[in-house]
Amino acid sequence: MRRLALALLIAGCLHAQDAREEEYRKRAARLVDHFAGMQSGYPAVTARLALQRDAEWASRELVRLLREPTGDMFWMFPVTAVAHLDRGQLSAEARWALRRAWKTYMPYRGDTENHWLLYYTCLYLMAQMYPDEPGETWFTGRNSAENRREAEAWLRQWMDLTTTIGQGEYDCTHYIGVYVLPLAYLHAWSKDPDMRERARKMLDWVIADYAVESLDGLYVGAHARTDDVQVREKWHGVSSDLGWLWFGQGHPLPAHSVYTFYHAVAAGYCPPAILHRIATDRTQPYLHREQKRTRHRWRFTGVRNAPVFKTTYMTADYAVGSDQGGILQPIQQHSWDVTWHVADPRGVHNTMFSLHPYSGVYELQMYFPGMPDFITEAVVRSKRTYDSQDKFLGGSPYEQITQERDTVVALYNIPPDARFSHINGFFSKDLENVREDPSGWIFAQGGRTYLAYRPLAAYDWIPIDGGGRRLFSPHRKNGTIVQAAAAGEFASFEAFCDTVRKLPLTFRLEPVPAVRFRTLRGAEMDVEYDRTRPESNGMLFEGPFLNSAVGSRKLTITHGGETMVLDLN
Repeated sequence: MRRLALALLIAGCLHAQDAREEEYRKRAARLVDHFAGMQSGYPAVTARLALQRDAEWASRELVRLLREPTGDMFWMFPVTAVAHLDRGQLSAEARWALRRAWKTYMPYRGDTENHWLLYYTCLYLMAQMYPDEPGETWFTGRNSAENRREAEAWLRQWMDLTTTIGQGEYDCTHYIGVYVLPLAYLHAWSKDPDMRERARKMLDWVIADYAVESLDGLYVGAHARTDDVQVREKWHGVSSDLGWLWFGQGHPLPAHSVYTFYHAVAAGYCPPAILHRIATDRTQPYLHREQKRTRHRWRFTGVRNAPVFKTTYMTADYAVGSDQGGILQPIQQHSWDVTWHVADPRGVHNTMFSLHPYSGVYELQMYFPGMPDFITEAVVRSKRTYDSQDKFLGGSPYEQITQERDTVVALYNIPPDARFSHINGFFSKDLENVREDPSGWIFAQGGRTYLAYRPLAAYDWIPIDGGGRRLFSPHRKNGTIVQAAAAGEFASFEAFCDTVRKLPLTFRLEPVPAVRFRTLRGAEMDVEYDRTRPESNGMLFEGPFLNSAVGSRKLTITHGGETMVLDLN
């Protein structure tokens, strides 16, 4: 009877897994069909080759596209996919044009971690495809073996760095697509079994990192990089599109993410069931901590890769996440927020946060080699809000953040010479019951989440284009306290407000901001600017689902009674 019961359990699990994988394949096929319906471009060529149809059209379109290549490493990845999906379908002319382009067009290697991962993955795979060709046939001037050795060395050291001291461009809402795409390529197309296995483990590593910090498919908390849209509309980006593909959560983007498509067309890969369960199981609240690293720093510090300490508190109704503040990444850093559950997040701004809108050459020269005279102007050409006083994106050297479960204290100590000397608080157009209380607290409700926001200095309200309001607090010594709670914990919204009012709170702004606060969970927070500093606990990941020691190259993934170990040693 025990053997029969075990057999039935195994059969049931296998049936569920087969069904899950079948649904994944349907979503991937939907992506491919979408791009196959396009009338021009590399994705259309790629999709048709993947479906093994319209080879003559694909050949003509490829020849046209390769007459004037552009896009640098973002040109390399679609052309690499085309080369590997050809499988005898392309015409001789198209195949010659493809090979010739790797001699005559010199793609820029880029200056960020995701750029280099794309560049070296594609160079590795193309050198593998053409293994014995001389340097004069490659844009690098090196022969095939030399190209492959250089690329493989960089790929291996990146995997080693990520699994020992953390990813540099960590938990990006957009660039996660630029990490899973090359890893999927290596897993699918590397001829080296060791590289294929390493790529699969790194793919699971990055997906697990996303799964544990996602709510209904929305990437929550602190990010090394996000953008002006997704920092407010959490759904509208590549990470959510990947959550839909991997786990069937949420909704795909209207035009679909090209990164998600190229990941799917290469991978043939459904994430392990344990990652699906971690991404979708929010039955119990949990606390998750991570240690990442800054990207490489070039000036103003003796520490090339400073540690980044992240905290995320997850429930079924909301998530609260943060880093420690400071300049951890240039331009597009997002340091903390509360994100609440909504049934359909499309068009919804289901988040709350504050920031100091820092802009300055200190940040840019720390991370980029450009000269101070023109570097801000150069950045604003592509990141247009960087030097805007009303922006909602970016880190600040004058912000320090402490989190205790679902409570965040953010303190600001802005010097007189800073370009902007105020705080921006984001109050969504989708908040309900917003109430400025005589106690100084601002109460609000988002979905099934109650929110209490306490500014530490006087403020005004400024309308936001597209809806919502900006809390504008023009004081250099400043701070924000946010407490979140599930509506189901209280008899009413009034009961929540009354409970928060009674929580012990004292603070001062001079000589530096400091807060003492007892949270809803009973924790005593005693925080002072420049005194309260996070320290490493020796763990890259620590929580109920993911655990990894700094330097270990090993991630243990746990859910229920199941364990999976990713060992990169």
